[in-house]
Parts: sequence; structure tokens; C-alpha cells
Amino acid sequence: MSDFVLYLKMGLTHVLDITAYDHILFLIVLAVVFNFKQWKKVLWLVTLFTIGHSITLALSAYGILKIRVDLIEFLIPLTIFITGMVNVFTAKKSSIGKENINLIFAVLFGLIHGLGFSNYFKMMVGKEENKLFPLLEFALGIEVAQIIIVLGILFVGTLLQSFFRVTRRDWVIVTSSIVIGFAIQMMLDRVFW
Repeated sequence: MSDFVLYLKMGLTHVLDITAYDHILFLIVLAVVFNFKQWKKVLWLVTLFTIGHSITLALSAYGILKIRVDLIEFLIPLTIFITGMVNVFTAKKSSIGKENINLIFAVLFGLIHGLGFSNYFKMMVGKEENKLFPLLEFALGIEVAQIIIVLGILFVGTLLQSFFRVTRRDWVIVTSSIVIGFAIQMMLDRVFW
């Protein structure tokens, strides 16, 4: 049971660590296009990101996949930037179907984000033969933390749009633009060539 709690907490802190805010930024640009009425899609969004994240984390933990860390550290903010830009350019259009793009981004870009934590995870599990349970426990922690963050984003969006009459378009554009600014700075800090 103590191992379960350890890996669950690792997953939680991996996402909720304010000093490693790239995960939070990515969740913001993924979720900003949704509202509470779309709770099924939001649940899929979080789960697809966890699945993508866990696949590459597992491949890396078992030594099947090896990618340069500096490349991954650059690609992570690039995924945030791309998602934010798509949000900005599609915010004016009808929202029907737009969220599906972010569902695709969640799983595909989740693959890249999983590699960002793989070295630390490999160090934590060491040479244990059974890495599956720690990986599943870690993924559960990630899932719970992501739900917390996404619910917060949906709450802020609802509050601004309902009580302060901010339009959905403005909410998406302004929030995504702020995150894009952070992503650009992160990319510049992490240029790998």
C-alpha cells in the first residue's frame, strides 16, 4: 500500500508542481475551449492525455524508447505553443468540432510529454522488473491531478463568461495567448541546437 501511495503522490506532484508548470500550461490550452456541459469530452481529454503520457513513459521505463532529453525539453513547449495557436485561430469559428482537435492533441502531444518525465521515473523504479504497477499508480496520480486542474480552468471560464460577461471567444483567445507567451519563452530557454 505504501508503494501505491508513493507512486500516486508522484503522479500528483508531477502535474501540480508549480516549478514544472509546462504540464499545467498544456492542460490550460487543452481545456480552455471546453465548458462544464461538455464534461464527457473533458473526461476524455484528461484520459487521452494520461494514455499518451503513460505509453511513452512505459516504453522509456522498459528501455524500448530512447530520445534525447534536450529535444524533448524543446518539444514540450512547442506542443503547448501549437495547441495555443490553434485555439487562437479557431476561436472565432463555431465551436462545434473544434474541441475534437484538442482531444487529438491530448493523446499525440501526451506522447511527447510522457518522455519529459521518463528519466526521473526510471530512476524512481530503478531496476525493478515489475514496472507496470508503479506506472499505473503514477498514471492514476496524473489523472487525478489533471482533473483538479481542468476543473479549475472550467470553473474560471464559467465564472468569467457567466458573471463578468466575457465572451467565449475572448476567454479562449486571451488565455491561449498568455500561455503562448510562456511557451515561446520556454522554447527560447530550451533551444537544443
